[in-house]
Amino acid sequence: MSKQARNDFTQGSMSGNMLRLAVPMTFAQLINVLYNVVDRMYIGHIPETGMVSLTGLGVTFPIIMFVTAFTRLFGDGGAPLTSIARGEGKLDYAEKIMNNSFQLLILSGVVLTILGLLFKKPLLYAFGASDVTWPYADKYITIYLLGSVFVMTGLGMNSFINAQGFARVGMFSVLIGAIVNIILDPIFIFLMHMGVQGAALATIISQAVSAVWVLRFLTSDRAILRLSLRPGGLDGTIIKRILGLGLSGFTMACTNSAVQIACNASLQAFGGDLYVGVMTVLNSIREIVFMPVHGLTSGAQPVLGYNYGAGEYGRVKNGIRFISVTGVLFCTFVWVLLMLFPTFWISIFNQDPELLKIGKHALRLYYMGYFLMSLQSSGQSVFVGLGKSKQAIFFSLLRKVILVVPLVLILPHLFGLGVDGVFLSEPISDLLGGGACYVTMYFTLYRKLGDQKPA
Repeated sequence: MSKQARNDFTQGSMSGNMLRLAVPMTFAQLINVLYNVVDRMYIGHIPETGMVSLTGLGVTFPIIMFVTAFTRLFGDGGAPLTSIARGEGKLDYAEKIMNNSFQLLILSGVVLTILGLLFKKPLLYAFGASDVTWPYADKYITIYLLGSVFVMTGLGMNSFINAQGFARVGMFSVLIGAIVNIILDPIFIFLMHMGVQGAALATIISQAVSAVWVLRFLTSDRAILRLSLRPGGLDGTIIKRILGLGLSGFTMACTNSAVQIACNASLQAFGGDLYVGVMTVLNSIREIVFMPVHGLTSGAQPVLGYNYGAGEYGRVKNGIRFISVTGVLFCTFVWVLLMLFPTFWISIFNQDPELLKIGKHALRLYYMGYFLMSLQSSGQSVFVGLGKSKQAIFFSLLRKVILVVPLVLILPHLFGLGVDGVFLSEPISDLLGGGACYVTMYFTLYRKLGDQKPA
C-alpha cells in the first residue's frame, strides 16, 4: 500500500474516522492530564504542608502554560498543515513542515529554559506567590524548567503522529510516560521525602521517556512521514505558515496564562493564599472534565483537514455537525455532575474543611456556564483544522484577553462581589466568547462550504 493510500480519511464515515482517532486520543489526553493532576493529588495530601504546597504549585501554572504555549505554537501549528498537505498528495512537503516544527521546538525549549531560570523569582511573585508559598513554587518550577525541552518535544511531536492517523501510537507515547510518572511520584514525594521537588522530577523523567518513544516512531519506517534528526535548513515560508496557524493554540495557552495571573493576583488581594489554592483545585478539575472534549476535537482536526485538502467539503460539513452535537451533549452531562457533586471533585485534591467549604461555592460559580464550552471548542477546532488561522487567533483572544482578564480585574470591585467576581468571570466568558466563536464559524465557514471543491 502506498503512503498516500494509508489512513485515507476520505473513505468511510466522518464520525467513524473521527472516533477512530478521538477515542485513543481522548485516552491519551486523560493520561496526559495525569502528569500534572497526579502531582497535585499527591502534593495536596502531603502531611502538614499539603495545602501550602498545592498553592505554591498553583502559582507556577502561568510559567508551565507559557511552555505549553510554545509547544502548541510549533506542534499544533505544523500538524494540521501536514494533514492538509497529505490530503493534497504532497508528502515531501508534509515531511518538510514536520522537520521545521521539530527544530523550532528544540530551539524555543532551550531559550525558555534559560529565560525562565533567570527571571523565575519576580515572575512567581507577580503570579500570586507569597513569602509562604514562594519556596514551594521555586522548588517545583526550577526542576520543571530544566526538563522543558523534553516536555515540548514529547507533546509537540506527538501531534504529528496523530496527524498521520496513528492515534493508538500517540496514545502509547503518552501512556508510557504517565506510567513512569505515577510510579515515581509516590517514591520521590513520600519515600524519599522530596516533596514538590520529587513531583517535578517524576514529571520530567516521564516526559523524557515519552519524548524518546515519539522520536523513535517518527524516525522509523512505520511512519508515513519520516522525521530527520539532523539539523537542516529552516524554511522561512514554512515557518510563517506554522506560526500563522499555531498562533491560535499559542494565543489560547498564553491567554490561559494571562487569565491565571489575573485570577491569582485578584484572589490574593481579596482572599489570600487559601483562595489561590481553591483556584488551583478548580483548574485541576477543569483539566479532567475538559479532556474528552479536547480529545474529540483533536481527533477531528486531522480528518477535517485531510478532507478539506482533498476537496470533500460535504464530508467536512458532516464532521462539523458531529463534533458540535457530541460536544454539547457531553459538556451538558459533565455540567450536571459538577453542580450536583462539587465536594467530591474538590476532595480529590485536598480534604481541608475550610477549602472544601469555600471551594464548593466557588466551583458552582466558576462552572455555571460550562455546558457552553463545547461551542468555543468546536468552533476553534474547525478554524484550526481547516487552516483558518486569523479567525482561530481572534476568538482565542476574544474569550480570554478581551473578556476574562478585564472581568477578573473589574468584577471583584463591583456590588461587593470580592472573590465571587473572579469566579463569575468564567461563565460570562463561556456565554459571550463561546457563542460568538461558534456563530461566526457557522455563518462564515460552514454555510459557505459546498459539497465538493469546484473543478
